Amino acid sequence: MDLASRLCDPDAQIAAIGDELDGLDHAGRVRALESCGIKELGRLFELAADAPPIDEAHFVAEHGRGQPVAHDGWNSLPLPAIARRFQKVFARPEPGGRSRLFGYNSSPLRYAIGPGYFQLVPTAGNAEFESRGAWVVDYHLIPDGPVPAGWPWVVPNWVGPQILVYNGTRDFMRRVSQHVCVGKPWARTGALPFCFSLTRVV
Repeated sequence: MDLASRLCDPDAQIAAIGDELDGLDHAGRVRALESCGIKELGRLFELAADAPPIDEAHFVAEHGRGQPVAHDGWNSLPLPAIARRFQKVFARPEPGGRSRLFGYNSSPLRYAIGPGYFQLVPTAGNAEFESRGAWVVDYHLIPDGPVPAGWPWVVPNWVGPQILVYNGTRDFMRRVSQHVCVGKPWARTGALPFCFSLTRVV
């Protein structure tokens, strides 16, 4: 699938793009998205405004509490490929915890920039946020209960080098297909000039 070319078509429709991505296997979806740069992922985020609203199940599927679900990520920053690939890992809290999702970022740079913990929060009821996407990866909030075994130590985003990457930001998420979503980060000063894709591994 030549997704980058499709996204340059002024008549592109998110439903058709989503159907094509759903017809690929995981590796094919990742390859298609990794063909996209800043212009194409920005266009994908715009088109995804017309997709059905993303829901909580998109991030963790049918997995139970405490079971991590990884999404392979690709961002449009002008960096080498190794610095553009990452994973966002989501989980429902362990039994007995409040009903909300949280997660962290994993990448080859994690040991330099930190795990970037977050909570996943619905935007319903916030008129400013709702227009950006139905769910937000909120780095203002970190897990407030036990995280799954094997996850990195929980570090607030206002501590250490990750303050330069995650602190004060929110990633607003839109659905693309059954397995793929697209996000755009906002900082306190406004929207940041790049987007990223997430492809659920399972």
